Amino acid sequence: MSQGDMKQPLLTSPPATQGSLTDPLTDAPLVGILGTGDFSRSLAQRLVASGYRVVVGSRTPKRSAGLFPEEADVTTQQEAASRAELVFVGLFVEHYLTLRGLKEVLAGKVLVDVSNGTQINHNEPSNAEQLAALFPDSVVVKGFNVISAWTLQTGPRDGSRQVLLCSDSVSAKNSVAQLSRNMGFIPVDLGRLSSARDIENAPLRLFPTWTRPILCALSLFLFFFLFNFLHDVLHPYITSGRNVFYKLSVETVNVTLPAVAMVMLALVYLPGLLAAFLQLQRDTKYRRFPDWLDRWLLARKQMGLLAFLCAALHAIYSLCLPMRRSARYMMLNAASKMVRSTLHYISLQSITLHYT
Repeated sequence: MSQGDMKQPLLTSPPATQGSLTDPLTDAPLVGILGTGDFSRSLAQRLVASGYRVVVGSRTPKRSAGLFPEEADVTTQQEAASRAELVFVGLFVEHYLTLRGLKEVLAGKVLVDVSNGTQINHNEPSNAEQLAALFPDSVVVKGFNVISAWTLQTGPRDGSRQVLLCSDSVSAKNSVAQLSRNMGFIPVDLGRLSSARDIENAPLRLFPTWTRPILCALSLFLFFFLFNFLHDVLHPYITSGRNVFYKLSVETVNVTLPAVAMVMLALVYLPGLLAAFLQLQRDTKYRRFPDWLDRWLLARKQMGLLAFLCAALHAIYSLCLPMRRSARYMMLNAASKMVRSTLHYISLQSITLHYT
């Protein structure tokens, strides 16, 4: 979807290709939501703004009605599940068992699991797979778990626009993908429902795209720090017995940081040149880059920020140089010499004036 499409109003009716989502009483598609939490309320607000009719299933519909937009119909879970063909399950995984009474009503319908885990899951079945096991006659699609409630409220102009989807049913996945496009997001197909564990782990990974750039910056820092240590500190100590180990904490680090910043900045522009060379060599821009170059291109922003960080630290360390004890000693020594020379000059002038 282009940026021009994003500027178009979202209050338009989705295409008529989603016949399975259409309410028989109106022309607007009908989407169900089970649950009344923050995400469910934000989702209902976004669906209404995108031209959908929304029916919300709650165990206490009278109490929850005021939390949702006026256009949303807040009713019981049984009625909401029976009316909508596509139902968002906005409950925590530990509350899935409370929906067992809706198994017959939800049979043959599309259930969209939006839940996340509390810790990274390596071996246990995903939440979506648990939901599929609990409702074997329904079709489960994993999606919208990487979209925050804030992003749903403010629209796709803030935060990530990608919606990661996976399901064993291609048609159900296409229906949810079309719905996400109508809401202004970009669906990303990650295959079968077995990929749900990776989708659920995605929000729990801290800075997943920063690992390689940080390792690269640390490796360069260690290399240049070791070189400067051998050249500026250890070599004078071995050859002439000069003890300048005090330079390690400030001067050696300060000399190392700009070298790392320059190399990291070069690594930002180098993959673009390699990509352009490959396109010229292949005489086309439509062939896929090698995996190593593709990962390098995707890490350019992180490398640029790390280069800026090293340059900023270099500026801070440069300001700290006059604050060292050795620097203060040299400044005081120079000041004392200047004072002594001044006093000697004044004394000489006084003696000369006295004898004249």
